[in-house]
Formats: sequence, C-alpha cells, structure tokens
Amino acid sequence: MTGYSHLLPAYRQYAEMGIEERIAWIRADRWLETADARAALARLEDLLTYPPRDRMPCLLLYGDTGMGKTKIIRKFLRDHQPVFDRGTGVTSMPVVAMQMPAEPVERDVYGELLNALSAPGPSGDATYRLKTTCRTLMRRIGVRMLIIDEIHAMLTGTYRQQRVFLNVIRFLANDLKVPLICAGTDLARQALLTDPQLAERFEAFHLKRWSNTPQLAQLLASLGSILPLREPSQLGTAALRRKVLDMTDGVTVRIFRLIETVAVEAVRNGKEAITLESFDGDNLILPLVAMARRTEGRLQRRATQ
Repeated sequence: MTGYSHLLPAYRQYAEMGIEERIAWIRADRWLETADARAALARLEDLLTYPPRDRMPCLLLYGDTGMGKTKIIRKFLRDHQPVFDRGTGVTSMPVVAMQMPAEPVERDVYGELLNALSAPGPSGDATYRLKTTCRTLMRRIGVRMLIIDEIHAMLTGTYRQQRVFLNVIRFLANDLKVPLICAGTDLARQALLTDPQLAERFEAFHLKRWSNTPQLAQLLASLGSILPLREPSQLGTAALRRKVLDMTDGVTVRIFRLIETVAVEAVRNGKEAITLESFDGDNLILPLVAMARRTEGRLQRRATQ
C-alpha cells in the first residue's frame, strides 16, 4: 500500500481496490454526520428521556426537500432498535417511525402506524378497532416516541381531513404521553400553525441550506479525506466550494450526489482527484439540478460575449 496521506488512515485501504470496487464503495449509502444532524440527534435523544406528563413536548424537524430529514430519522432509529427479551418473550420498541399516508385519512394513519409496529391490522377492521389496537400495542411494547415523516403530505387532503389528522396526532400524544416528532418541508410548519393548540407544543428545528461557511468547507474536506481517490482533491479550495454551491443551491442531497458523480468519473478517467475542471466535462452525467445550472451558466456567458 502506498501512502495516500490525504486520506484518513481507516480509509486508505479502499484506495487500493480496483476501479469497480471503488465505484461501488463511493456509491454506497453511508452516514456522514454534519453539525445540524448532530444537533438534531441530540435534541431527539433529549426528548426520548422526557418523563411522561400531560402535555408532552413535540418537535418539528423541517427543511427543504433533500436536506437530510429522513437520514437523521433513520440514524436515530438505528441507534434505538427494538429489543427482544427472551425471558419474557416481549419486544421493546422505544421509537416508532411511520410515514405519512398518501391522504390524511384517520383509518390510513392507524394502518400506517400498525405497519410501523410490524403488526398490520386486518383490512376490514373499523377505524375505532384499529385505533384501539394501536394504543394497546404501543403501550405493551413500551413506545416512548412517535415519529411521523413526510408530514407535509397532509396538505393533499381536504380542510376537514387535515383537521381530523391533526386531532388524531394530538390524541395520540395526549393518550400515550410520548413526544411527537414530525418531519417535513416548510409547508408542514405552516400546516401545524393552523392548529394553535398543537402548535403550542411544537418547537421547530430548521435544517438550513448550506452556504459558503467554514461548515461547508469542513464537510467537503471530510469527503476528500474518505473518498478512495489516489491523489489529493481540491475540495478544500474556495473556488470549488463556490462551484458546488452554484450547482446545488446548498441542498445536502444534491451536494453528496454531485461529489459522488465527479468522484466516480475521476476513478474511471484515471485522474484520481476532484478538481475544479471535474465539474465542466461535457460527457459528465450530473444530477438534473446541476445540469440546469451549468446550462444556465453557458447561456449567460454566451449572452455577454
């Protein structure tokens, strides 16, 4: 193994792999903690230890699409997985996370919740029975937090359906005395504000878009220290940071997808490093937003010539 001193010691071994193996490694889904993600996880941990009370605190985790809300939730779930007690034969599930159904229909909400509990109810059951089953099961397995992802989908329903849905989640929080965590876009924040009683319980955690700050520089430097490229990249330069922001609008998932794309191309073409020129190749297959940005830039340059 050669030096690869630009990589962290634990990742230098991956630079020795073949082309296809390194491409597969680059494309693999992995957790890379950011400052916002770390703060959000810390707040979730704090709420999980909250003692039962009549008005449990709630949290809205919101931000633009692609800012990593679902990633944070999945990481939290991995840290708090169900535990099966062989002695009692009972599974303990401290955290339950469900996805908002396609429509904010009460019956569908309880159906999704039962699926999240790995206990799908019979399709013919009445709404009241589904609700009773959810409440009984959640108490039995010791649920201490309920998470609802993509909550902005409630806006697809009628005004009455939205009111019923908000009543349902308020009822669950009151009845079970557990913190309620909702994740969604800024539209979710606006929707929750239409119910003053529920909004009073929610604190908001906003996942902001990236800007040209030391935090972005640290993120790109972290990527440069783990990607299995055999030469040092220019991810730490101010010019490259500006380029990345221009092509992604500071959206987390776009940044990761863009860096992944140019890193794969650097492996394939043998350059083994990400440079400013890596983002300008005509044969580079980029995310749609980045392609649009590059096209706009070319048109602007032509217009000024």
